[in-house]
Amino acid sequence: MTSIRLFLASTLLALSVSGVVYAQPSVFPSKPIRLISPYPAGGAVDIIARTLGPKLTSSLGQPIVVENRSGASGIVASENLFKSPADGYTLIIVISSHAVNPSMYKRLPYDTLDDFSPVTLLGAVPNILSVHPSLPVQTVRQLIALSRSRKGELNYASFGNGSSSHLSGELFNIMANVKMTAVTYKGAAPAVIDVLGGHIPIMFGNIPVSLPHVKSGKIRAIAVTSNKRSLTLPDLPTVAESGLSGYDIGEWFGVLVHGKTSKELVAKWNQEMVKALGDQEVQERLIKLGVDLVGSSPSEFDAYIRAQMKKWGEVIKQAGIEQG
Repeated sequence: MTSIRLFLASTLLALSVSGVVYAQPSVFPSKPIRLISPYPAGGAVDIIARTLGPKLTSSLGQPIVVENRSGASGIVASENLFKSPADGYTLIIVISSHAVNPSMYKRLPYDTLDDFSPVTLLGAVPNILSVHPSLPVQTVRQLIALSRSRKGELNYASFGNGSSSHLSGELFNIMANVKMTAVTYKGAAPAVIDVLGGHIPIMFGNIPVSLPHVKSGKIRAIAVTSNKRSLTLPDLPTVAESGLSGYDIGEWFGVLVHGKTSKELVAKWNQEMVKALGDQEVQERLIKLGVDLVGSSPSEFDAYIRAQMKKWGEVIKQAGIEQG
């Protein structure tokens, strides 16, 4: 042991005398990692974070601490990441509202593109277009016909202004040339209560929220909102194949780090996240939630975010949704 120390000391001295000192590369990670969830515990984002956490902990040898920071459609959590050091020790799971917020809010405390570096698109979960059993429709075409005959009279539940459930309805209105009215709630829970009670006849809710009530018969599923059928509900047609070709919306989930994080750390996190998504236990749990897993490259996720910002910016403008 003494001889090894003497060798290291003499080597460092020789390098110092020559004017060149090479710093030893630091090991990453060397301390706990924060994984921010922009929504409360128990929701889909939180479940995904806590499903990935143990696998990442096992792979990296450092604990993944899931931190719930809810508020303002994910803006509170994103600002927290923006104000954190760009050292790779803080990450966030964002959802589709991340790409919608620039069009929904006149001012954000960060730049959506410049201040964050995409790591990977984890996956997406479609919404289910469902109705209360009292509404006399069984298909998308029948819902369109009823909406046109009762223009402006049909309401649908929105889980929040600019949410996936809200924009699903607005995109439906535009593409079907109908006028259903969004009734906005503060989250999914109160919205679902009113739909189950028959006070609101229509809902675009994600699979984790909707599926238990579809199975119980309390609501009737008409179609899924993604451009392909869900593995969870393979017999349920898409809105697109039911008459609105090109209709495609769902809740997607992805991971970001601070925009000034080194490319090497972004690449490492991409590798770790994709590896975690490949774990059989992770896949089984998330697929049960209706999540279609992706695991993209950072550049692919960056292009996806930009395309989503453009798409929903146009929908928000055309629908005349009021900005905050």
